[in-house]
Amino acid sequence: MAQVAHTTLTVLDRMTELKVLVVGDLMLDVYLWGHASRISPEAPVMVVEVERETSVPGGAANVVHNLAALGARVRVLGVIGDDAPGEQLRNALREQGADTEGLVVDAGRPTTVKSRVMSHHRQVMRIDRENKQPISPAAEAEICQQIEAFGPQHDVILISDYAKGLVTPRIARTATAQREQGCFVAVNAKPGQVHAFAGADLVTLNQIEAEQVAGTARLAMEPDIRKHGAELRSMLDVRTLVITQGGRGMSAFSHDQDPLVVPAVPVEVYDVAGAGDTTISTLTMALRAGADLKTASQLAMRAASIVVGKLGVATATLDELRDNYLRVQP
Repeated sequence: MAQVAHTTLTVLDRMTELKVLVVGDLMLDVYLWGHASRISPEAPVMVVEVERETSVPGGAANVVHNLAALGARVRVLGVIGDDAPGEQLRNALREQGADTEGLVVDAGRPTTVKSRVMSHHRQVMRIDRENKQPISPAAEAEICQQIEAFGPQHDVILISDYAKGLVTPRIARTATAQREQGCFVAVNAKPGQVHAFAGADLVTLNQIEAEQVAGTARLAMEPDIRKHGAELRSMLDVRTLVITQGGRGMSAFSHDQDPLVVPAVPVEVYDVAGAGDTTISTLTMALRAGADLKTASQLAMRAASIVVGKLGVATATLDELRDNYLRVQP
């Protein structure tokens, strides 16, 4: 066990040496905090009296936040609007130490903003302002040029697809092609684009997304997910496919080993928002830092358990992950 502990701690240390290029749908998550104590006279809805407002990077920007919290050096490529939320998002990413020179400003497209109304530490409503159409050809060409220019300078390219229009088939192919330059290509995919990532090192889907891609009604039972997960990995032609299953953990399917089931870490759940970003960030960095699939998956589950124990979109820091790991060692 001492040798395993040493290996895992070495992986955590090596994660701070990684350079990661993040490409994806950037968002600003806004929180309106207040309390509800009465029903509106205008309609049968609660009236929330807002006391304060906060905001944090969301979507692919939350992936950047997670990677930075784990010690990576991050450059981010994405599209923002020529608006106040876009500038706010740029500043927030800079404060996290991310290189934002690759952000493309599209005056005809608003920055995606998700506003959550919170009352008594519970989310009671979410309001989305966004344009989910594919980005303009000019923006697409600029993103592709930057992937080709900067990809070889990074250890990892991580694609964060939230189906908001950034990840086009051309961008998917351009990113995946960087494996030939020595990049580890990881993708948090959506069903509509996942086939464009053939050849990627790592693709993650949640259970519902995996069912949609596989055309399978349910993947609730372990024998079903083992069978269909392995078939799905082969069909997508990716080296490793990970299917996240919420409170049940995750299942991993690799081209060169048996299926792996990693249970979730038992913890009191306050908010699951952003847990998927934490999972893909930790899993990708651990694998690139030299961990085997089992160790990387276990670290990802530990990081996710830290995040769901916090309120709102949150991250797990490298120190928190290291402390969490050391606490359970005999």
